[in-house]
Amino acid sequence: MYCRSSVRPEGQLSFKLEGKVAIITGAASGIGEAAAKLFVENGAFVVVADIQEELGLKVVASIAGPDVDRAIYKKCDVTVEKQVEETVAFAIEKYGTLDIMYCNAGIMGSWESILDMDMDEDFNRTMAVNLRGPALCIKHAARAMVKRQVRGSIICTASTASVLGGLCPIAYNTSKHGLVGLVRATASELGKHGIRVNCVSPHLVATPLAITWASAKGIDNASGSGIELLASSAANLKGVALKAKHVAEAALFLASDESSVYVSGHNLVVDGGLTVVDNSINMSMEKQ
Repeated sequence: MYCRSSVRPEGQLSFKLEGKVAIITGAASGIGEAAAKLFVENGAFVVVADIQEELGLKVVASIAGPDVDRAIYKKCDVTVEKQVEETVAFAIEKYGTLDIMYCNAGIMGSWESILDMDMDEDFNRTMAVNLRGPALCIKHAARAMVKRQVRGSIICTASTASVLGGLCPIAYNTSKHGLVGLVRATASELGKHGIRVNCVSPHLVATPLAITWASAKGIDNASGSGIELLASSAANLKGVALKAKHVAEAALFLASDESSVYVSGHNLVVDGGLTVVDNSINMSMEKQ
């Protein structure tokens, strides 16, 4: 077992996760990668859990810095219970405990109509990754936390598709609605153990997953800048482009002691007001 030291990343003024141990699934790219970097910058020890080994190792190398044990890669397919269980055991063997489980791994699925959907290859696969995966991660992380009497934090990446329909493929939309239900149900059960369960629901972010989504949808300029422009045009809040780091900062809040008093079962929507503001009438009037 690695002895957690008090060595802190250079240049960081705030250490919101000092000495905490976190597992982040889907951490080889996108929001997961941004969260892994931010958590380490804030003093955490991070297990980068992902099926993409080459990318995962690159992430670890890029964020660990002089303290090489700050981050470590573990190959994990969140749809396979044994691998999830082994990843939790790996973190505890390496660092001695588990304080944070960030269930971030997800897939978009295809844009098939419900009339033509392949229930096995599309619907079931999307539900397996986006809903079964977090359920497995919550199960085994919570087991470890309860056993060690850790008042831990469990976070899931949902989406604005957890609030609205029609934004994303049907299977994805369904899985994210289900994920919010899973978070609320498990927050209810685990509250007696002092374990908080929350989710963060971002609007469209220019991640590799989103670029693939835009390309499949046939959206013009399906690039990072193109997606940011598309997302900003739909958001009510102007003057800022949502980036993976902003979502990671929301996850950091939920992971840290700053949210430790009574923030549980919450869906933190990071969407520039998209899901709560409807300007369509005003826009129609302006065009007249």
